[in-house]
Amino acid sequence: MTMEYHNPVLLKETVDGLNIKEDGVYVDVTFGGGGHSKEILNRLGENGKLFAFDQDLDALENVIDDDRFTLIHENFRYVKRFLRFHGVKQVDGVLADFGVSSHQFDVAERGFSTRFDADLDMRMNQKNDLSAFHVVNEYEEEQLKQVFLQYGELRAAPAMARLIVEHRETEKIKTSEQLKKVLKKFLPPRHENKVLAQIYQAIRIEVNQEIEALKEFLQQTPEILKAGGRLSFISYHSLEDRLVKRFIRNGLFEGEPERDMFGNFEVPLKKVNGLIVPSKEEIKINNRARSAKLRIAEKI
Repeated sequence: MTMEYHNPVLLKETVDGLNIKEDGVYVDVTFGGGGHSKEILNRLGENGKLFAFDQDLDALENVIDDDRFTLIHENFRYVKRFLRFHGVKQVDGVLADFGVSSHQFDVAERGFSTRFDADLDMRMNQKNDLSAFHVVNEYEEEQLKQVFLQYGELRAAPAMARLIVEHRETEKIKTSEQLKKVLKKFLPPRHENKVLAQIYQAIRIEVNQEIEALKEFLQQTPEILKAGGRLSFISYHSLEDRLVKRFIRNGLFEGEPERDMFGNFEVPLKKVNGLIVPSKEEIKINNRARSAKLRIAEKI
């Protein structure tokens, strides 16, 4: 049975960015519905290889029946370890489409979407212990405040955290509808969906440790790429995009790389082209594409 997944964002541009060689070895670290993977396979010759990663059990339903293809059910933060397990030290290109898949948003019981009333879950890997319920009901006020501030960029974070902690003293917050009611005073009618999306984003990033996973993954990419190999990455919010942009530019997330005696610094990657965003036509067809930003880099 194939799960229903939507159109992959920036499909042609992202795969074009990999500059695919027919006999190359490639990695799609966010397999999902397999849209990007299928396009990579279309461009590979019979000796090419594609490894894909996805921690979501639902994605395993979409496995592609092709001898050149291997699907690894793991978080991409372990990319180097599992490529080594399969006898691969370096690859010709890595593709990533970060963020939540349309499928995860559309399955109500997964708890990712603000459109449905569902149990507070939001786990991309359903085997993980940490869920949205745990974050909302067990985190201390200071922890909750930091989650809303850092990952949701919500100015009302301190007051939101206080209100949640006060409410759960008398009643656990079990569903998305209950959470909405508790935070109702922070949801102005004209901007309710925007603020809710920020709240959900913050909790989801914490539940799935997305920023830590992204940093660990990015730090491994120069090592697993061959010289001249490409990275092609799509981000959906400023936190992710900032990390990707800085890592491509400096090989670091903060500060500047050390310079040599001539004032030059060595970085492992160089950017290819500028920022690529979807066309108006694509956004019309696929609303999820509206915030997508594609950055491409090459190993020096």
